[in-house]
Amino acid sequence: MANRHQSAIKAARQTLKRQERNRSILRRVKTFMKKVDVALQEKNADSAKSSLRDATSELHKAATKGTLHRNTASRWISRLTTRVNAA
Repeated sequence: MANRHQSAIKAARQTLKRQERNRSILRRVKTFMKKVDVALQEKNADSAKSSLRDATSELHKAATKGTLHRNTASRWISRLTTRVNAA
């Protein structure tokens, strides 16, 4: 423990905080994406469209906060939208 610098200890603390925050944001995003999938499986177009709107919002938030890369968020939104429009 003698060699551990204060900056390393603080960095480790910050990493844990970020990791926890990112994990909760990603879980939330995936939950909203799953709602779209369920609506599509039930062939419920209205529910799928409203779920898509919510999922899109959550994906944009995750990209804004840096949890997801913006291109990844855009790709996921595009794929979801394609599937909802095809239904």
